[in-house]
Amino acid sequence: MRERFWERYTLEELTDEEWEALCDGCGQCCLLKFEDEDSGDLAVLNVACELLDIHGCRCSDYPHRFDKVPDCTQLTPELAGRFKWLPHSCAYRRLAEGRKLAGWHHLISGDPERVHRKGISVRSFAVSQTEVAEEHYEDHIIAVIPVDD
Repeated sequence: MRERFWERYTLEELTDEEWEALCDGCGQCCLLKFEDEDSGDLAVLNVACELLDIHGCRCSDYPHRFDKVPDCTQLTPELAGRFKWLPHSCAYRRLAEGRKLAGWHHLISGDPERVHRKGISVRSFAVSQTEVAEEHYEDHIIAVIPVDD
């Protein structure tokens, strides 16, 4: 990868390897979200996609995720700035908004565990989708994100 690529190139100019390296490993994008049909607001649950390895906060079958979870959302450079449900801490969102990577990010700190120690990852609170019956999802709402047009 190119040296300090996140500072020197736009998201669109990154190689696939550099794009993937931006992921801070928080797992927040893998939490289930439901849109209110009337308001458009998103309810975020502490329930993680069945493929998320909650301890590692990485997809357990990343190459085949779209086959196994058809509604998995693919984040692209074009969408990084439009997905307002991404946490403000997300490296993709930060760079899309013209901000710098957080000091705890593994590309800055050299420590991929820092995201967990800082409490940014879902490691300490997420439960797997396989452990929660769909009729109980409402009990697992942890945030509602207003979606502005």
